This record gives sequence, C-alpha cells and structure tokens, in this order.
Amino acid sequence: MADKKIFYFSVFVLSFSTVLTYSLSVYAVDFYGYGEFHFFIRQLFAVVIGILIMWIFSQINPSKLFYSFGFLILFVSMILIISMPFLPDSIASSAGGAKRWIRLPGFSLAPTEFFKIGFIVFLAWSFSRKFVGKKRTILSEFSALIPYLLVFSIIIFFIASAQNDLGQVVLMAIILSAMLFFAGGSLKTIGILFSLALAFMITSIITSDHRIARVKTWWGSIQDLVLSIFPNDLAQRMRIENTPEPYQVFYSISAMDNGGIFGTSFGNGVIKLGFLSEVHTDAVLAGLIEEQGIIGFVVFLLLFALILHRILKIANRTKNNVYSLFCVGVTVMFSVSLLINAFGITGIIPIKGMAVPFLSYGGSAIIATCIAIGMVLSISRTIK
Repeated sequence: MADKKIFYFSVFVLSFSTVLTYSLSVYAVDFYGYGEFHFFIRQLFAVVIGILIMWIFSQINPSKLFYSFGFLILFVSMILIISMPFLPDSIASSAGGAKRWIRLPGFSLAPTEFFKIGFIVFLAWSFSRKFVGKKRTILSEFSALIPYLLVFSIIIFFIASAQNDLGQVVLMAIILSAMLFFAGGSLKTIGILFSLALAFMITSIITSDHRIARVKTWWGSIQDLVLSIFPNDLAQRMRIENTPEPYQVFYSISAMDNGGIFGTSFGNGVIKLGFLSEVHTDAVLAGLIEEQGIIGFVVFLLLFALILHRILKIANRTKNNVYSLFCVGVTVMFSVSLLINAFGITGIIPIKGMAVPFLSYGGSAIIATCIAIGMVLSISRTIK
C-alpha cells in the first residue's frame, strides 16, 4: 500500500495553492485584462491533473513504472530543451529574450521542470550501478562520471546559455553532488566537482551583462550590512555606488513585515497590487506571509517538512538502491528549490526565478512536482 500521509499532505498543500493563486493574482488579472478566475482555473486544472497522476502512480508497482516512464520523460524533455532555441516564437514563448516554454493549446509547457525528474532517475540508475558498494580511486570515479558530465554539459549550454536560467543548472548540480555523496562518492571528488561548477558559474556571470546587473542589485541591497563589519578603508574600497534599486527584495520584505504574525487574511494584501511583480509565482512566499502571516508560513513549512521526512523514510527503508537514491534526489530537489526561492526574496542571494514546490503558480511546475511525488508513492508500495 502506498504512503497515504504523503498523498494527503500533498493534496492539502496543492489545494491551498489554488486559493492562494486566486488571491495573489488579482493585479495580474486586471493588468492583462483576463477574467477574474483566469489564473485560479488554470492552477486548479493543473492541481486536479497532478492529484490524479499521484493517485494513478500510487496504484502501480514501481517495476512497471519507474524505468520506462523515467527514461521516457528524460529523453522527451531533453529533445524539447535542445530544440526550443530553433522553434519559431509562435511555438516557443520567450522570457527576457530566452525561450523557456512551448505553447500548446490552452497552456504552456516548461520542459526543464520535467527534465529534472528524468535526470534524477538517470542518476539513481547509474550511480547505483557504478558507485554503491564499490571503492574507487579519484581517477576511476572521474572516469565513471564522464557520461553524467557529458549529459550535464548539454544541459549547461541549453539551459544556462540558451535559456538564461543559471538557477536551474545550479539546482541540478547540487542534486548530482548530493546523490553522488549518498551513492558512496568520495568527498574529494565532490569537492573537485563543486570547484568546477563554481568556476563555471563565475564565468557565466562575468560574461553576461544581465547577470552582472543582477549581482550588483543584490550587492547593493546587502552591502551596508556586510561592510559594517569591515574597517572603514576596506569597506569603502568594496562599496559599489549607484547600484540598481533592489525593488523586488524591498517589496518582498515589506510584504512580510506587513503580514506580521497573523497576516492580513486572504484578499487583504497590498503589496500584490502592482508593487511586487510575479507575486503569485516567484514571490509567492512573500505573498503567503503577508496574507497568512508567520503562522501560515510555519504551517506550510511544517507540511513541507513532513512530506520530505516521509520521502526520506521511504529512501531509508527500501531495499532497492535505485529507488532509495531517487527518493534522496527528489528530497534535495524540493528542499533546495524552496531555499533558493526563500533566500532570493529575502536578499540573502540574488533573486532567481525558482518555483516553490507545491505552492507557486504554474502548470508545468505543479504537474512535475506531482509526477515526482507519484513515483515516490509507487516506490512506497514495496515497503511493508
């Protein structure tokens, strides 16, 4: 029998996301001239489809689902990602000059959201064969990692370069490193991989004007606090004058401050009224705290943590190393996505357009999240 608690917790948070979408999208509805329930209906449709997927997958033995579906979603999403830069604008939607969505009748598809699941399946399958229970030298570990680095290099180019989405690449690099660690990879190898990834990230930033501007905006929002601990002479040399106004961080923090402990209640938030863009997507946590307060945020975190805890229990109890590594990868994907989003809107790191699992508006993100949970539920059927 599948883990009912994961299913019920997920259904509750997903259902809450539809109500939150309706409340937070009020300005976007008016600005674009949509109907009052435009975003609500789309989110509700995605949630219903996602819940149905979770339930169906929970009824299937993983031996009949995991590999066939996992590799199918990997290859199909990879083909879509590679082909997107060459598709006409009538088919591939652009954001900031980068094509990230494929337009389909009634909705848009973000292949990257689904690729992450296939990527985790691929890593779980491969790492269990090449690393679990085996002792290797650093040289042999790198030789074994070549296929993964080749796949990852393709994604680096088409997601980080063609789609201008460095955040997703960082997320997948963290997933790869974490799964390699739990599969038995050495800390030295992981450290070297981390150094290479850091070098790539720095290179990607300094060779891109819009990324340099984003880092300057982020530094401008925190430099007074950071430089206060340095001597005056050194602080003045490190200070950057006339940095862009960090309005997203400012209004996100203002929204959270306005919410306080108990929040303003649904529909009564004010920062969403044109002050903070994408409040129902990238800044959904700020909107949640303004309308539901710290208490509402803590309740969401508690449910989120309970879901991750149940997934890790499944990873620990299953006797199949592939299934165990997959559950670890899903846990890392969910938790790091939440942290990147939360750290971005509070100014701890530069803002990245990372969806909050279960909560942010977006059909692709919601359905991809439900697919991952559904595969975990299928795996849980093998545990007594």
